[in-house]
Amino acid sequence: MPRLCLVTGANRPRGLGFEVCRQLAAKGDKVLLAARTLDAAQKAAALLAAEGLAVSPEVVDVADPVSIAALAARLKKAGVPLDVLINNAGLLPSPDRTVLTTPDEDFVTGLNVNTLGPLRLARALAPLMADGGHIVNVSSGMGQLSAMDGVYPAYRISKTALNAVTRVLASELAPRRIKVNSVCPGWVRTDMGGPNAPRDLPEGAASIVWAANLPKDGPTGGYFRDGKPLPW
Repeated sequence: MPRLCLVTGANRPRGLGFEVCRQLAAKGDKVLLAARTLDAAQKAAALLAAEGLAVSPEVVDVADPVSIAALAARLKKAGVPLDVLINNAGLLPSPDRTVLTTPDEDFVTGLNVNTLGPLRLARALAPLMADGGHIVNVSSGMGQLSAMDGVYPAYRISKTALNAVTRVLASELAPRRIKVNSVCPGWVRTDMGGPNAPRDLPEGAASIVWAANLPKDGPTGGYFRDGKPLPW
């Protein structure tokens, strides 16, 4: 039976979320491609549907608790348990600033979208998830405390905090066998990553899809790239 998967921030054809939707659907899953607006989600989902893939549009703004509550209400009404939640939506605040010059509001924005967004979604949707499901938080190597430096401070701090969210959720959802993991896809040639990144979209997305397909005895509460553990 096909699984039901939700991927946030998935409307950009040159984005990780879009490619993750493609790879999940190609494996036989039913995929909800989510974006902040219905128009954006519909246009992106239509591109994948034209490839013969089972991808449908959905709307959610991860920075808006009202939008998340509305999404949860729609899924509950549909009565089909969610099997996979992929928290891909994110942003890169203040790329050219130092920790001393980054405005407070950029730290707040980064945490609101990159950290609290996935946490809000997990809190709203975990009660609707099937036992044994998967939550994948798309993190970054910039969130590693073991390799932390002073570049992109607002982004780094938000992704480090996201890794903490992964650990806490993994512990609390363990009784339901819901696996929660962070994945760093690497530096990928996306609209955000830019043309100089060494990794292509299929390669980056494959790391995320790997975590969404872990077996029953697979890891939870971990941090991975290409299926291999990363130091926190």
